Amino acid sequence: MEVRRGLLAWALIIPITLVHLVVVVGPGISGLYYALTDWSGIGKAEFIGLGNFVELFTEDLNFRAAFRHNLFWMAFFLTVPMIMALSAASLLAQIRRGAMVIRSMFYLPYVLPSIVSAFTWSMLLNPSLGIGAALDKIGIKGLDHPWLGDFRTALASIAFADNWHWWGFLSILFLTAMQSIPVDLYDAAKMDGANRWQQFRNVTLPGIRPTILFMLLMTAIWSFLSFDYVWILTQGGPSGASELVSSHLYKQAFLRFEAGYAAAIGLTVSLMAGCIVGGFTILRRRGWEI
Repeated sequence: MEVRRGLLAWALIIPITLVHLVVVVGPGISGLYYALTDWSGIGKAEFIGLGNFVELFTEDLNFRAAFRHNLFWMAFFLTVPMIMALSAASLLAQIRRGAMVIRSMFYLPYVLPSIVSAFTWSMLLNPSLGIGAALDKIGIKGLDHPWLGDFRTALASIAFADNWHWWGFLSILFLTAMQSIPVDLYDAAKMDGANRWQQFRNVTLPGIRPTILFMLLMTAIWSFLSFDYVWILTQGGPSGASELVSSHLYKQAFLRFEAGYAAAIGLTVSLMAGCIVGGFTILRRRGWEI
């Protein structure tokens, strides 16, 4: 019987392991190799050692600008949607009648395809046809601005559009975590004379702390991988004002056909994400509950 169970276990593990090797490990190793080569994506790759990385960190000004934009992107999504989601989840937790309908409305933007959401926002932010133009016709001036075409507002406008689909998803996650907190804790806080803010600070936040920290970690990693909204709305323009590392990588690989250099960028991004995970791991060992 034990031998049969062992064979069954191996029969289940081996296919998954093979798929993992083919889909994850294999491309990872090949990406590491091509990052050390001069390769166009077609034909033979020429080994150049760390040449791509030297160029990346010493000569590529576009990468530096894209990296700064990614830092802004990370700071934005670690604060604005988190605060909005916590506030919305606290309000949603008090709604009883029609709760499922309202929660579905919050979650709907997240499940819409990025191309649909981004195209919608490109129309809404259009200075001639969008919200600003409509408000201008009723006397509210100053909002018919080329938000996506102005280098001063392009990146923030894309972040605003991307946040529209993200913060509702966070709200539902936080709401689910809040509903797992025992009601007795709130009753005890009320008996001690705690007001709603004190209940939120002393009961709700500690109760959903693991969820908050986990989503902070995932958001920090995701901020370096975000690509769809930037590419659909501006393709990194105008003049690189909304370029992220991911869109810079895409251009190097598929527009300039510098696949080896793009692999070096991808490896650098992976190392950055690994550093973020390592930082959270250190915090966890020091007592943070994640």
